[in-house]
Amino acid sequence: MSFSIIFFDGVCNLCNSTIQFLIKQDVNKQFKFASLQSETGQKFLQERELSDKQFNSIIFYEPNQAYYTKSTAALKIAQKLGFPFNLAQVLYILPSFIRDWGYSLIANNRYRWFGKKESCMIPTPESKDRFLP
Repeated sequence: MSFSIIFFDGVCNLCNSTIQFLIKQDVNKQFKFASLQSETGQKFLQERELSDKQFNSIIFYEPNQAYYTKSTAALKIAQKLGFPFNLAQVLYILPSFIRDWGYSLIANNRYRWFGKKESCMIPTPESKDRFLP
């Protein structure tokens, strides 16, 4: 597998907007996407004994290497996007518990602040090949 997978909350408006942004910025098509509610997302969570009901973190998965959650996932994604997004790496100077506190503050309020969809987003015909089932 020569791509990384970004798992996201498929009913979260903020998450969906972020995924649409990433699709536009990822000119090398190094990312594939799957909602945490999807068959692929649920299988991933179950295999790692992660909650398959609480979707309060994006997950960045590098097959045959590791997976990352919360702020570390976001920073890994930014790093892969290259300049200027990789400048966010400066945030690694903060301990992960501080970065994750800020991440969790947004994640725990994302439905209230940004809204929620009734069902997972449907990829556009142009981006359909970027999504896993």
